[in-house]
Amino acid sequence: MRKLCGAAIGCALACLPAFSLAEEVSREQIKGLDEQVQEIKAEALGITAALSRLEEKLLYPSNTQISLFVSLAGKDDFRLDAVEIRIDGKVVANHLYTFKELEALQRGGVQRIHTGNIRAGEHELQVTMIGKSAGGGEYRLTDDFKITKEVGPKLVELVLAGPGANTKSISKKDW
Repeated sequence: MRKLCGAAIGCALACLPAFSLAEEVSREQIKGLDEQVQEIKAEALGITAALSRLEEKLLYPSNTQISLFVSLAGKDDFRLDAVEIRIDGKVVANHLYTFKELEALQRGGVQRIHTGNIRAGEHELQVTMIGKSAGGGEYRLTDDFKITKEVGPKLVELVLAGPGANTKSISKKDW
């Protein structure tokens, strides 16, 4: 019986390096698999970005594409809450701003608020902005513009400013 216990202990001790080796191989394999998963993720993100660009080209061909952007003019105390945009009387964009979005616009950011299709020619653009003035009162303003769409993409920036700003409250820039 004693010989049998000694043999079992000897066998167990002999197997310990094999368990340790198996543990190291498993860790190395797991590390290799993790790297492969990260590479696949990166490739998937690249494919997704390419598909997005292709989808935009198919849905909004350059000869009918219009993109509208929103930015804020200067550093005033006006707090923008919402923007509504109509083209030819049809609402094409309606956006409520979060604190982070407003903060980004105040730091000079530009938001693409709409991309769509319109035929070549002249169109009515109506922009309504709602917010709070420096004194805390509600501020609402609507302005109308004419835009001319030619063959090729049309890019329009809408620059918004609060009451009392040195510039017009809503202005349009063609890019």
